[in-house]
Amino acid sequence: MTRILDFLFAFFGLLILFPILIIVTIIGYFDTGSPVFIQTRMGKNKKPFTLIKFRTMGVDTKSVASHLASSASITPFGHFLRKTKLDELPQLINVIQGQMSLVGPRPNLMNQLDLIEVRDAHGVYDVLPGITGLSQVNNIDMSTPELLAKTDKTMIDNMKLTTYFELILKTVTGKGSGDTIK
Repeated sequence: MTRILDFLFAFFGLLILFPILIIVTIIGYFDTGSPVFIQTRMGKNKKPFTLIKFRTMGVDTKSVASHLASSASITPFGHFLRKTKLDELPQLINVIQGQMSLVGPRPNLMNQLDLIEVRDAHGVYDVLPGITGLSQVNNIDMSTPELLAKTDKTMIDNMKLTTYFELILKTVTGKGSGDTIK
């Protein structure tokens, strides 16, 4: 059921938000010269996929987990995108392609070995990664692998349609601050 909802919400979300996507792309072009950020992440069953986001950091920023990046690398427009969570909108394409869900554990980088190990032990890779989830609305990021994996597992084990909608609503209304930057 959630796959159908994911597809419909993502499809109509892209249609409705298309003007915003174009505006953010144009402003992002002037901000960094490369408005779209593409990165390999770990998906369901630990299968790699290409995540699409709006770029919030300079083009020359090292590819590390957000909690390891310097806040100085975030552009002024990038701060706005992160605060409003508009940087996540292109991931609706990943949802349509079946690589992600709207709600699920955030996909990690392929080199986050400690996180991969603990998530694997908790069965987190048995589901599609998501744009948002229980950890995100509770400000739990990848800097605390064990807590993140346990929270993801709790969400997975207790996922119902009401939980799905509740987590989407909390995200859209601004709950959670996204990935922590030092």
